[in-house]
Amino acid sequence: MKYPALIIRLPVWVGNLLKNYPSPIANPDERMHLVVELARQNVDKGMNGPFGAAVFDETGNLIAPGINMVVGSGCSLLHAEMVALALAQKSVGRFDLSDGGRWHYQLFSSTEPCAMCLGALPWSGIGKLFCAARGEDAEAIGFDEGAKPPDWVTTLQRRGIAVERDLLRQEAVAVLRDYAAR
Repeated sequence: MKYPALIIRLPVWVGNLLKNYPSPIANPDERMHLVVELARQNVDKGMNGPFGAAVFDETGNLIAPGINMVVGSGCSLLHAEMVALALAQKSVGRFDLSDGGRWHYQLFSSTEPCAMCLGALPWSGIGKLFCAARGEDAEAIGFDEGAKPPDWVTTLQRRGIAVERDLLRQEAVAVLRDYAAR
């Protein structure tokens, strides 16, 4: 039996948006601004869910952006974080972004990871996760975040992944609410 290929191809508007941002983006707030803007544009373009993500190296060079592509692709795996991680891994040529701890990458996400995305983080090779909106913000507009342990932050930290929450939370929550209103 022949199976179809899964090709992750970001829409043209993502590349056009990225042209408006410098490289590197040294400030974490500015990196998160880009991620929230990816989520906002995904809503404005009527593409998919209100989520954006991006992988950066420690100096702020963008390795890969990600947007939620679930509906358009017909594939439940294509959450923004999963897309950003997959494209980053393809970009650097290895499944472990850190290459055994030699490199330090950061994942910025417009909303805290759902259960699926949370499960992928320890094997991705990222060293730090930055989140804007909280999981309860996504749940408040009807998204199911799955069964995450209540102490998921501590669990990641024990695995060597630092977590910073609520970075530009209100801006990300505004995107979620705009999506729900539409």
